[in-house]
Amino acid sequence: MIKKIIVMLLVVSMMVGFGACSSEEPAGKVVEEGNTPATGEPTAVSGKVDKIKEEGKIVLGTAAGYPPFEFHKIIDGKDQIIGVDLEIAQRIADELGVELEIVDMKFEGVIPALVTDDIDMVIAGMVATEERSKAVDFSVPYYQANHKIVIRLEDKDKFIEFADLDVEGAKIGVQKATTQDTLANEICKNAEVIGVSLLPDVVMEVKGGKIDAAIIAEPVAMAYVSQNEDLYMPDITLGQEPGINIAVNKGNQDLLDAINPVVEEMIANDEIIGLVEKYNALAQE
Repeated sequence: MIKKIIVMLLVVSMMVGFGACSSEEPAGKVVEEGNTPATGEPTAVSGKVDKIKEEGKIVLGTAAGYPPFEFHKIIDGKDQIIGVDLEIAQRIADELGVELEIVDMKFEGVIPALVTDDIDMVIAGMVATEERSKAVDFSVPYYQANHKIVIRLEDKDKFIEFADLDVEGAKIGVQKATTQDTLANEICKNAEVIGVSLLPDVVMEVKGGKIDAAIIAEPVAMAYVSQNEDLYMPDITLGQEPGINIAVNKGNQDLLDAINPVVEEMIANDEIIGLVEKYNALAQE
């Protein structure tokens, strides 16, 4: 009798033990989203491409005041957003077999919109800085440009070197949250840096004499100078951007795996350079 009781107690003990084990995650289970139990670090969220295909569209966030990369133009009586970045975005959409939806916003708002999944990708002449890489992931770079200065034509003999601009009382304009914004605050020791949300507004401030110069990426500076006879781009170069990239939300590696081959093919075929020339010409019309 005592032996039977001991056996029954052993069986119950084993059942309780198995029950406790069943409450744990099965061995080898992949955590798809959230934080890993061991480290608390964010884990990759899978299935972004599947979600895009299910919805039948990919949502692009951009800031359309940046010719030749993205800008507004009246075509057949309609205001349309066109440019190099739009061509790349359309190629990505075609590769995924979905429609392209464009959301035009202020540049400083594109990363917050990406992080909250209001948009699927950002193509807006954006450089993959270390600070931005903390919040989002980037594609391979698809274009690299010099930082240039745009001034009024009437000041062409006044501002020959950057030192002529970096003086007490001078004002240098930049688009907020851009690499030019960061650069200006690093190199301007005496001039006041004026940050403006929209690049066209920066250019208008130069034209109106409210600021003395603007720091702009070279292809974009060329486009604005070609459109405005009262503007001038002096032979002043303030270094080179590390390259502009496409941004996606953290963990969307499957989307990057779809984007990168498209970008790499366009680079290999010299399509990006051709598109920069094409849209610079269109911006001048």
